Amino acid sequence: MSDTGTALGSPSRDGGGERVKRSGDRPGRIRNIGTFYKQVVAELRKVIWPTRKELVTYTTVVVVFVLVMVAIVAVFDLIFGKGVLAVFGE
Repeated sequence: MSDTGTALGSPSRDGGGERVKRSGDRPGRIRNIGTFYKQVVAELRKVIWPTRKELVTYTTVVVVFVLVMVAIVAVFDLIFGKGVLAVFGE
């Protein structure tokens, strides 16, 4: 075994404890940002966007579902509230 490895025996990235400074570090980051932006645009072009009718349908379904869930929680809250008041009194 050599002494250049980490505690688990694998070599460290930069070969030592100090960070190695590269001369072209900044342009690489800018290029990476540009590449990231291009990849995001490419992925957004692959998305199958819903039609207006589908969007209205999905929105309606979500709103109705949320309203139903709110009603169920409100009923349970009312029932448990009455139960607590019945047990512990006012």
